[in-house]
Amino acid sequence: MPTLSRLTDPMFGSPAVLEVFSDTGTVRRMLDAEAALARAEAQCGVIPAAAAAVITEVCGRGDVIDLDALAQAAVSAGNLAIPFVKQLTAAVTQRDADAGRYVHWGATSQDIIDTALVLQLRDALREIVVDLLRAGDACAMLAATHRATPMVARTWLQHALPTTFGCKAGGWLDALRRDLTRLDHVGAQVRVIQFGGAAGTLASLGDDAPAVAARFATELQLDVPALPWHAHRDRLVEVATALGMLTGTLGKMARDVSLMMQTEVGEVAEPSGPGRGGSSTMPHKRNPVGCAAVLTAATRVPPLVATMLAGMTQEHERALGGWQAEWDTLPQIVTLAAGALRQMADVVSGLQVDEARMRANLDITHGLILGEAAMLELGRRIGRLQAHHLVEQASRRAVAEDTTLRIALARTLAEDPNHAGLLDDAALDRLSDPAQYAGQSERFADAAVAAWQALRANPQN
Repeated sequence: MPTLSRLTDPMFGSPAVLEVFSDTGTVRRMLDAEAALARAEAQCGVIPAAAAAVITEVCGRGDVIDLDALAQAAVSAGNLAIPFVKQLTAAVTQRDADAGRYVHWGATSQDIIDTALVLQLRDALREIVVDLLRAGDACAMLAATHRATPMVARTWLQHALPTTFGCKAGGWLDALRRDLTRLDHVGAQVRVIQFGGAAGTLASLGDDAPAVAARFATELQLDVPALPWHAHRDRLVEVATALGMLTGTLGKMARDVSLMMQTEVGEVAEPSGPGRGGSSTMPHKRNPVGCAAVLTAATRVPPLVATMLAGMTQEHERALGGWQAEWDTLPQIVTLAAGALRQMADVVSGLQVDEARMRANLDITHGLILGEAAMLELGRRIGRLQAHHLVEQASRRAVAEDTTLRIALARTLAEDPNHAGLLDDAALDRLSDPAQYAGQSERFADAAVAAWQALRANPQN
C-alpha cells in the first residue's frame, strides 16, 4: 500500500501511479523480471529454451502468486522475493517439472526486487511527466495571458511593490521547467537493471554473465550499469530528492494560490464544481481543497526523502535495514508527488483570476506601495537619503490625513520652497500608477514562457 489507506489514496495519489505501486503492480513487475531473466538465459544457452518458454508463460498468468500468502511468508523470509520465488517455482514445476529447475537461475532476491522497482519507477515517472507537462502548459497560458495584469507583490506577507500576475505564474512555470529537467535526468539514471547474484559478482553465471546481463536489460528495455548496485542507492535517492523538490515547487504554488484565495484577498479561486471545496456546516464556504492536498504532500515528503538519504549508509554488499527502509518509503514519495502534481495541474488549469480584485488590492494602501518609485525619482534630484526622508514623511501624512500618497507628497513638496516644483503633476500621476512600476515583470513572464516552449519543442528524452 503506497500511502496508508484506500480511503485517502484517491485524495493524495494519482490513480495511474497508485496502480503502478499497488500490490498487483509490484508483483506484476517481479514476474516480468523473472520472465525476462529466463528468456535472456535461454538466448545465451544457460537454460533450455523450452524451460524459458514455460517460465514466461506462467509469469504471464494473473493468478500465479497468492498475495496474502506472499505477505505472510515475507515476515519470516525478510523480503518478498524469497516466498515469491517459491510460489513461482511451484507453479512452473506444476506446469513442467524440468522447467521448474531453472526459475530464478543465478539471481538473488535483490536483483528481482530492485529491477521490478526500476520498472515501476520508469512507468510512474512517465505518468508524472504527463501531468507535469499539463501543469506547465497551464502556467504558461496564465503567464502569457496575464503578462501585464498588475497585482501586489508581497514580502513578509505584506504589500511590497507592484508586479504582474503573469510574472508570478512565470515563476511557477520556470520552477516546473527545472523540475522537468531534473526528472528527465534522474529517469535516465535509474533505468538500469539490477543483476549481481548473491554478492554482486555474478559468479553463478561464470563467463556467460555479461551476455546474460545484456540480454536481460534488452528484454526489459533497460540499460546495463557498469556494475551491480546492491548497496549503492544513489540512483534511487536521486529520484526521491528530485520528486521532493518537485513537491516543494508544487507546495509553493499551492501556498501562493491559497493565500490569494483568502476571502480578504480574493484574487484567484480554485476551479469550482459540485461537491468541491464545501463545508459540512457552512454553506457559503469555498475551500482551497486542491491546495490542501498539495500542501499535505509538501509536508509529508521531506521526511520521507530524509529517510532515503539516511538509508544510503549500507553495509558491505547487502544492506541490513537501509535497503528494507526503501520498500515503503520510495513508493510513498512517488505516489504523493504524483498526487500533488495531479491536484495542482487541475488547479492551475481551471484557475479563476479576478483582475479587478488584483487592481483593487493595489489601491488598498492609497499609493503607499509606490513609495519606492517616488523616492528613487526624487533621489535623482536631491539624493537618496533625503528623498527617503521626504517620502517617509509624506507616507505618514497620507495615513494621518486619510489621503493618497500622491496628494500627501504633493502637499509636502509644495510646503517647502526648496522642494517645490521637484515633481510636476505629470510626474506625480506617473508615479501613482502601479502599472508604471512593475519593473521587468512582463519581460520575466515572457522569458519563462519562451524557456518552457523551447523545452517542449526539444525534449531531452
